[in-house]
Amino acid sequence: MATTPQPIYSGKVRDIYDAGDDNLLFVASDRISAFDVVMAEPIPDKGRVLTAITAFWLGVTADLVPNHLVSLDPPDMPADWVGRTMLVRRAEMLPIECIVRGYLSGSAWKEYRASGTMHGRALPSGLRESERLPEPVFTPSTKFTPAEGEVGHDENISFEQAVSLVGREVAERARDISLAVYQRGAELAAARGIVIADTKFELGVIDGELALCDEVLTPDSSRFWDAAAYAPGTTPPSYDKQPVRDWLEATGWDKAPPPPALPQDVVDASRERYATAYERLSGRSFADWPGVGRGS
Repeated sequence: MATTPQPIYSGKVRDIYDAGDDNLLFVASDRISAFDVVMAEPIPDKGRVLTAITAFWLGVTADLVPNHLVSLDPPDMPADWVGRTMLVRRAEMLPIECIVRGYLSGSAWKEYRASGTMHGRALPSGLRESERLPEPVFTPSTKFTPAEGEVGHDENISFEQAVSLVGREVAERARDISLAVYQRGAELAAARGIVIADTKFELGVIDGELALCDEVLTPDSSRFWDAAAYAPGTTPPSYDKQPVRDWLEATGWDKAPPPPALPQDVVDASRERYATAYERLSGRSFADWPGVGRGS
């Protein structure tokens, strides 16, 4: 890196630094959030899992779409950043989030129950919760800009609204990329016993071309289910922060900060879920990933 990285953004999970030469450093922390609140207790190595899974998928999909990755091992990193850092090209990010749904779950299921639609688009009648859709569907969203005193959130939009934000050519290309990457990921995951119910991609423009950016097909950006436990008409357990959410719900917490302290067994169960997702998808041992066991 040509210059000392300068912090420019800190999110719920990732910290972003300006690395100079039109590059950024993405550092995935072990922070975990639930119900839009960051817990006080980190999940050891969670950031490394997110980085490892993203790196795996960027390799698997490199022939489908360019991506922003420059290096997983930039020089002069602090020891606690090892295995959780990506040096990436700076991109002009699209003002839409590229969501692909392969199964009827989450907010899509709620809408379908109320109106028989998903993002305003009619679906066949009689579908059950978590049922596989006839084909994967691109359902974009955009960041809602809150007024003073309001909380920001993602807002579902139609494809035509996405066109109005980015233009038809870019919207169609973003849709096609998103569906192609999801389809490849879902097929590979299915062969390894994991259902990818839905996912969110971030796309940006690099050198005049749309590129895949940020995290890709991770348990934080996607809904992963164990294929052995999957059944339509149910809410399958997921490979992510489900142990945290379940424990918090059981406490009666009102979902306003500060959250209750997570017990060690919940932290351990969450770490196991994340690590297992990487190992099942990649066929590799998470213990071999750089820095594993070093903590945050």
